[in-house]
Amino acid sequence: MNFKSISYYLGLFCFPISFLAFINILYSSYFDYFLSIDSYFTTLLISLLFGIGFFYYGKNSEKKINFIEQLFLIIAVYLFTASLISIPFYLSNIQSTFLNSFFESISGLTGTGFSTFKNIKYLDPTLILWRSSSQWIGSLYFLFFLIVIFSNKKFNFKMVSLTYSGDSSYSSQENIKSNILKIFIYYCTLSLGIFLLFNISGLRLFNSLNISMTLISGGGFLPTNSLTNIITTNFQKVIFICSLLIAMLNFYIIFNIFDKKTLKREHNEDLYLLALSTILIALVYFNKNSGFDLIISVISSLSNSGLTLIKSDNLSLYFLFITIFGGSLISNTSGIKLARFYILLKITYSEILKLISPNSIINKTIFSSERKITDDNIKISFLVFISFFLSLFILSSFLILDNIGFEKSFKLSILTLTNTVNSELFNMENLNFANLLTTSKISLIIFMIIGKIELISIFLIFKKMLFKD
Repeated sequence: MNFKSISYYLGLFCFPISFLAFINILYSSYFDYFLSIDSYFTTLLISLLFGIGFFYYGKNSEKKINFIEQLFLIIAVYLFTASLISIPFYLSNIQSTFLNSFFESISGLTGTGFSTFKNIKYLDPTLILWRSSSQWIGSLYFLFFLIVIFSNKKFNFKMVSLTYSGDSSYSSQENIKSNILKIFIYYCTLSLGIFLLFNISGLRLFNSLNISMTLISGGGFLPTNSLTNIITTNFQKVIFICSLLIAMLNFYIIFNIFDKKTLKREHNEDLYLLALSTILIALVYFNKNSGFDLIISVISSLSNSGLTLIKSDNLSLYFLFITIFGGSLISNTSGIKLARFYILLKITYSEILKLISPNSIINKTIFSSERKITDDNIKISFLVFISFFLSLFILSSFLILDNIGFEKSFKLSILTLTNTVNSELFNMENLNFANLLTTSKISLIIFMIIGKIELISIFLIFKKMLFKD
């Protein structure tokens, strides 16, 4: 492992945490919220010291890391930045344990939305803003990670090249810094746009700011105990749906939205996702819940947000199943992803067709495009599928020991692996994470990260560390 180069990049990821702490200091000072301000000064100081230390330790290194080292860096970023983000929770007056604080931080960074705080209205406003910021920065980091993985043609296990070819300006190694800058600008612009729209719609400034960071990240943290306290008008619901779609679809669609040729060539996956959304909505259209509330529930499930305005009752398993699909390969969503489901279903259909008619010519393309499904694509899709359900079995086994029952353990495992909040949509809103056993919390922390980066990443790292090539 090239630890010096890893250290250099880890240092760079520490500096944004310092900036977020500085923003919270300004916010606390302006609105006279001095209850937790010392914790943000501490976070600012510690993140700066570690950031500078890591940066200068790896400053003179080659700064080139291979794919396995990139995966190791991603895990290191999640664990270390979560430790920094947990400081304000731990040092605040809410008397949170370090494990609960770390749990809250990981939940934010991965966009999961599990919370150890039962009643949000009793939290310091700065802590509410800090929770939302953790989602926002975590999602931005993940998009950066996708760019790095996307640029690596040799080890592209996420198969983004299968659904998006890109040109040299997006995918070349030489322009990776430029890509990150573009993503950052678009991400901030979209966040600002969602914030302004909600503010125009009549939402409070504080709620608009927090909900915009939650939606763009596909997270689950809210500034109140229930979404129904925030989203009340149809205009706000439309903004909400559009924001979730941005989180669910291929993020490169932002670059190509005004380029008809590229849009048609590169974003067939997004068209299939929209078609799937329409079908899923239609399947429950005649249920008692309809209109915008139903659309929000379906899109929220597909985008792995889990936020809802309704209580699903008998449809909780239906929405839970939808979360497993996830969104685009190049998005903030988790789950298995539609592209992999498509590959497995198409190959299964092809094999059945071969049995019936051995001489038949089978079209092995994906999403009605010219891109061919290769044997490697099939292997990876199968491995991801198997590893997801293996993770589901392992996590469920740990959670059952916590006496929360089989059904809740099973549901919670799916929500963890898909980084989806435990909302009324799945009849899981009453689960108290603060009261879970230490082993359960640690298991959830581990699998929230696995849900984001996929179990196959962990396998690849262990293979590299334990076995010689």
